[in-house]
Amino acid sequence: MAMLEVKELNVYYGLIHALRDVSFEVNEGEVVALIGANGAGKTTTLHTVTGLLTAKSGTVTFEGKDITRRPGHEIVRAGVSHVPEGRRVFAGLTVYENLKMGAYTRPKSEIESSLASVYQRFPRLEERKNQAAGTLSGGEQQMLAMGRALMSRPRILLLDEPSMGLSPLFVKEIFSIIEEVSKAGTTVLLVEQNAKKALSIADRAYVLETGKIVQTGRASDLLNDDSIKKAYLGE
Repeated sequence: MAMLEVKELNVYYGLIHALRDVSFEVNEGEVVALIGANGAGKTTTLHTVTGLLTAKSGTVTFEGKDITRRPGHEIVRAGVSHVPEGRRVFAGLTVYENLKMGAYTRPKSEIESSLASVYQRFPRLEERKNQAAGTLSGGEQQMLAMGRALMSRPRILLLDEPSMGLSPLFVKEIFSIIEEVSKAGTTVLLVEQNAKKALSIADRAYVLETGKIVQTGRASDLLNDDSIKKAYLGE
């Protein structure tokens, strides 16, 4: 059984049919990438999985349980954590306060050990723990958003455009951290416009075009697929 199974999702924004019968699955321990152009429906897919949007039809199943219409906080408690596009850190709160916000579903007795684990993975966050999140660089804010999501100790981490707006150096660092998180046992669903980077670390990938999945396969095969190269890799 897949850890996360999405079946025939249909999502509308008013009259706009944003997702059309979208189906995919993520197995435990995998890194699965969703790639596609702007407006393809990648962010809408993540928002529907995590309860921020409601599907008109279709189902989302996590570890055998239907979470399609469960509220967001219950989905986090079940083990699904979401790093949104654009970081969305609480700018006026400190790094430490932002991280604590990520642990709101955990027992208080576990917060310190979760913090220690996040600081070990992101030493820069510990150095800046008393600094306002809004004063961090874009790359540091991305680390904070990831650290905040990891505070809930998720079974699966959903990442939305983690490289957006970052310098090449930070992009390399963020993708290295995603690989580390995966190797440490967290399953990853990655939405990313930098298709080359996403496919280089993913096990499998799905290609979204105008709300429909048009191609799927092993990430290594898609990296060498001529149509993918032409459409998404700039080759």
